[in-house]
Amino acid sequence: MGIELKKLTRNTLGGILIHMMLAISIIMLLGIFYFYAYLPNITNHGETITVPNIEGKSILEVEKFLAQHDLRYEADSSYSAQYPPLAVLKQYPAAGSKVKENRKIYVSVNRINPPTVLMPNLVDVSVIGAEAILKANELKRGRIELVSWPFPTVKEMKLQGRILKPNEKIAKGSTIDLVVGDAGSGSTNTVPDVMGQTVEDAKFVILGNNLSVEITVVGDTVNTHPVVIKQKPGPGERSSIGEVVDLWIGKPGTEIRDDEDEDE
Repeated sequence: MGIELKKLTRNTLGGILIHMMLAISIIMLLGIFYFYAYLPNITNHGETITVPNIEGKSILEVEKFLAQHDLRYEADSSYSAQYPPLAVLKQYPAAGSKVKENRKIYVSVNRINPPTVLMPNLVDVSVIGAEAILKANELKRGRIELVSWPFPTVKEMKLQGRILKPNEKIAKGSTIDLVVGDAGSGSTNTVPDVMGQTVEDAKFVILGNNLSVEITVVGDTVNTHPVVIKQKPGPGERSSIGEVVDLWIGKPGTEIRDDEDEDE
């Protein structure tokens, strides 16, 4: 009786160990199947799509492309005068990124109509002051029209030949022409000497004298501190209000000949 009990006990323990080993083996097999077969299959493991550069493209083109590649998109709106209406201005993820199928691509689309701003009142403001106000309101300064007027300040604002009224709604980014007084006698200013000055300092001085600025960069100015190496009209010459002063910017000590003006 004692011998039979010992055999039964050994058989029972052996059976339990065998069942435990079988259970562990099954769990391991299920784990391997889940991580290396089932999970990659439902997540398209290893299958990615390269996001193309869609900036500048019409949202209609983008929508068709994304649909063909099982991608989604979400759009908001912004505005840039440099792109046509409904063009993509920005995207995320960036072009070249690797994404899974059904990934959502975020895009910013250019509005059909530009947003509007209120035309600031520039009457009786100097040219340099008017330019600063226009820039602050995301507007551009156009040409300057000189007229007989006792003060060298803005007399009127125009948009494509039409006189504007203060607080009138206009498209953001519009180019505003300024009608400026010529003091009734074709008044002129003395062109300041900005030779050797930095671009910002030179612009500040010239604009402060109710003159405009055009800049030409001469040579390679990377990793340098470029300065004005030539100006036209020259220092001390007389110039009408609003007239352009051409500045050539380059490395200190760079020389430029008169016959190079047109080539630079």
